[in-house]
Amino acid sequence: MAVRIPTRRTLATVLAATTASLLLSACGDQTAAGQGSGADGAGAGAAKSDAPLFAKLPADIRAAGVIKVGTDATYAPMEFVENGKIVGVDPDVAAALGKHLGVRFEFTSGTFDSLISSLNSGRQDVVMSSMSDTMARQQGLDDKGQKTGNGVDFVDYFVAGSVVYVQKGNPQQIRSIADLCGKKTAVQRGTTFEEVAKTRSKECEASGKPALAIESFPTDAEAQTRVKAGGAVAGVNDYPVAAYLALKADGGNAFEVVGNQIQAGPFGIAVAKDNPELRDALKAALAASIADGSYQKALDKWGAGTGAVATANVNTGS
Repeated sequence: MAVRIPTRRTLATVLAATTASLLLSACGDQTAAGQGSGADGAGAGAAKSDAPLFAKLPADIRAAGVIKVGTDATYAPMEFVENGKIVGVDPDVAAALGKHLGVRFEFTSGTFDSLISSLNSGRQDVVMSSMSDTMARQQGLDDKGQKTGNGVDFVDYFVAGSVVYVQKGNPQQIRSIADLCGKKTAVQRGTTFEEVAKTRSKECEASGKPALAIESFPTDAEAQTRVKAGGAVAGVNDYPVAAYLALKADGGNAFEVVGNQIQAGPFGIAVAKDNPELRDALKAALAASIADGSYQKALDKWGAGTGAVATANVNTGS
């Protein structure tokens, strides 16, 4: 799969007209339940639909007319709370899928590191939260390689990497992640960019330099606040989120992005291993949305269009 990297110029062009509340409204483990994705004509309780892919869905979802989605709505522009509603790239992509499936997507927010558990327990049907498709998550492995669950399948819908962000003006003159040896670095716990920071820390030690002083927080908003206050020299985040922060937080006066993207890879919609019918229906809906242009339109609305995938695939992460 071709990796197409979002540019800051593209984000600036499209996002300048949008409004968002980042450090103020993205306040961590909040719950914004019952937020429909905006897929019209697919009400709850619908047992029938004229949508072309409705019949591909599992019977229980066809009966309910709803796909329950777990997310961590603190990741503008991917998913965040605005005026009490979960909005962003992921809800808009879900709305495009919903039109082909004949159901609506209902987003509920929780902490990121609890999302796969909520999926495996049956509280949610899918997870859609800028979640990187990794082999470890596919196999149900923790960061030490220990088996913790059955794993999940991913329907991959976006491509992005991690990047370093710092206070506006870059007072410590950080040029890239290579400059973070021995420095306090803020990340959200349970994320791939936490793993990026851990990998860099080991590289620092291997070269005779001090390890990163990694500070892991339950929510991304807490990590952002730590960097903004100067308690951490830098943060590591997904590129679209960090670029959006640099543009919007405090009117663009709080943060800036430094260096290039690191380890770009796919984001996926996570589905339980024992639900291949739902996985395949989502894959078909993504393919249809790519074909009719509604998928690209959803990304472009938030300045994330160059992170689009060209085809719908499953489990392409490594």
